[in-house]
Amino acid sequence: MQERRTEPRKTLISYTQVFDLYGGYLIGYLADLHLKGAMVIGSKAVTINFEVTLAIELPDLPKVKAARMTVPARVVWCQKDISPDFFNIGFEFKALPDEQKKVIQAIMDNYEFRRDMPSYPSKPPSATRK
Repeated sequence: MQERRTEPRKTLISYTQVFDLYGGYLIGYLADLHLKGAMVIGSKAVTINFEVTLAIELPDLPKVKAARMTVPARVVWCQKDISPDFFNIGFEFKALPDEQKKVIQAIMDNYEFRRDMPSYPSKPPSATRK
């Protein structure tokens, strides 16, 4: 499959619950996120092109008082996870107002899994001998 993503994907350290707002069931947990869509890890396959209003439970965020955000979305792909009991489900957001873009950016800024290695010394300092 050709990579068509234009926004960098951010893997998250906070697995936030994602529900089908009108169906009232848990789709899965938010695994990565960008301003145009998200990947959710769920226990059931979802039909491609299925349109849904996602209800994303928000983690604690500075300057954000909302506990939930709703976003109309479309399933663009669904495939088995490396763990055979789960599925990776790719959603494309259909409409995202500026206020919701700020919330998504805050989630990415505060909960992105960082792969940067700290600059620890290569070996511990030697003990001083007397």
